[in-house]
Amino acid sequence: MQHQPLSLRPFIGSADFNLSRSFYRDLGFEEVVLSHNLSVFKLGAHAFYLQDAYIKDWIDNSMLFLEVEDVEKFWDELQKLDLTAKYEKVKLTPIQTLDWGRECFIHDPAGILWHVGQFNK
Repeated sequence: MQHQPLSLRPFIGSADFNLSRSFYRDLGFEEVVLSHNLSVFKLGAHAFYLQDAYIKDWIDNSMLFLEVEDVEKFWDELQKLDLTAKYEKVKLTPIQTLDWGRECFIHDPAGILWHVGQFNK
C-alpha cells in the first residue's frame, strides 16, 4: 500500500471519564469534546481519543509512548504540575537511562501507562 497517513490516534479508556478528562487537560492537552462519552485530546500535531469506557484487562495493558526533545525538561515541568497530589491514582516514575535513551513514566488516573522518552542521538 502506498498511502501517506495524516495521523495515528489511539483510543484509550477511562475508569472515571471526567477525572481523566481533567487530568489530560492539566497535563497540557487540548480537549475537543466529540460526544458525551468521547473526546479527542491534542498536543501539537498529535492526538488520542479518550472514551468513557473501562475494561480492566484493556486498561491494565494499555501503554503509549510520547517522544520528547528533552526528557529532563519534560520531567521538571511534570513535577511542577503536582499531579500526584491532585489525582489519587496517578503515579510518576523518575527518568531512567537505558541503552536506547532516557524515559520517565506516568500512570494516568485509570492506570494507563505513558512512557515519555528521548532517544539517543
